[in-house]
Amino acid sequence: MKKWRWGLALAAAGLTMPTAAFADDPSVTDAIRAVDAVWVILAAVLVFFMQAGFALLEAGVTRMKNAGHIAGKNVLSFAIATLVFWAAGFAFSFGDGTSWIGTHGFFLDTSDDSIGNLFSSLSFTDVPMGAKFLFQAVFAGVSLAIMWGGIAERAKLIVYFVFGTLFIGLIYPVIAHWVWGGGWLASLGMQDFAGSTVVHLQGGTAALVGAMLLGPRIGKYNKDGTSNLIPGHNTVYAVLGVIILWFGWFGFNAGSTFMAKGTFFPYVAMTTNLAAAAGAVAALLTCWLVLKKPDIGYMLNGVLAALVAITASCAYVKPWAAVVIGAIAGCFMVFSVLFFDRVAKVDDPVGAFSVHGVAGIWGTLSTGFFAAPDLVEKLGVGKPGLFYGGGFTQLGVQALGLVASFAFVFAASFLVLYAIKKLVGLRISREEEIIGLDVSEHGASGYPEQLPHGGAYLKAR
Repeated sequence: MKKWRWGLALAAAGLTMPTAAFADDPSVTDAIRAVDAVWVILAAVLVFFMQAGFALLEAGVTRMKNAGHIAGKNVLSFAIATLVFWAAGFAFSFGDGTSWIGTHGFFLDTSDDSIGNLFSSLSFTDVPMGAKFLFQAVFAGVSLAIMWGGIAERAKLIVYFVFGTLFIGLIYPVIAHWVWGGGWLASLGMQDFAGSTVVHLQGGTAALVGAMLLGPRIGKYNKDGTSNLIPGHNTVYAVLGVIILWFGWFGFNAGSTFMAKGTFFPYVAMTTNLAAAAGAVAALLTCWLVLKKPDIGYMLNGVLAALVAITASCAYVKPWAAVVIGAIAGCFMVFSVLFFDRVAKVDDPVGAFSVHGVAGIWGTLSTGFFAAPDLVEKLGVGKPGLFYGGGFTQLGVQALGLVASFAFVFAASFLVLYAIKKLVGLRISREEEIIGLDVSEHGASGYPEQLPHGGAYLKAR
């Protein structure tokens, strides 16, 4: 056998040998730490790429005259989230402090080797602090991105600056600290592995408040209260957006393991994928049964609702339970969208609260039903679910966490948005809304060729 073949054989043999045999070898420990760090950074990049998914999805399901604005605000939103989370949000979320809020680690400087001493809640993983911060920052950015869907096509640009800053700096970190930062819900054993409550319920709840305070888009409801469909301008964009979000979710959930070693992160990726697939099929069939048409938009939202739901439970449940959780989330989403559109008369253009709020609630509760004893023991958080003989204890903790989180985020978001409404206004004028945000806010169109005279009149403005 040639020398290079012997080399490959020896390398393969080395990879198959138990890591524990080299546990005392500093070089092996450093290598494991480095691989874990690379995995966390890669997962963070996948989550960051979800911003592209939000841009395509939201632009696709809204009208052409607002497409550039809606896609572009994802860049602005993530930029604001990154800066504010670095300055204050990360410290409030994960810094050592009280059971209610963190009080250390502001204006994070990861070049200081002692900085990790201020973040006991993140000491479960040995990856560098910079990787921890980046991963949590992109999570906060996703939560803020969710909010904008509920106020699409009618909000002033200034709202993104003011509410985005206060949401990432003061609202999001409170729930993050309660659940993930060593707060009071963490001490009770609340199970939210990757953020059905921390990320998605928060963003969805803020979107609901925003939609309620802004009111419906012009032409959405008739005088008799009946609802009109305002179709999006590009279904293909929406499909591509959901595929990107599905792709990015592997970083979202599997990345939350914070380790590449072993079999755990592939398991989380598997349950995530199973749930998403079940949500797509269940939502399409439910829509077909209820509305008599297999609507593509509902199928897309079914994927996202299922992904939101499995985000809390992906590490705690068996594969069969992941399928059930995803399917139920897809069904719930259809009825929730119809309820808010036709009964509650809340104009949520992308179904943000139904997809991220309602599905987030179900996903958080689902561990109280389906959390498997062996997985709970492995993770060391909370207790097994009701269907495994665990009683109602874990379900009660999950419900308490949901009620407290929803109440805080709803009240805080309402106060902030109401203050903005009174001080500078939330909504653009009727004329600006009719023209579209691309032109009225930015003086340019995402599709200039579709405008009169190829958009030449814009040059004279």
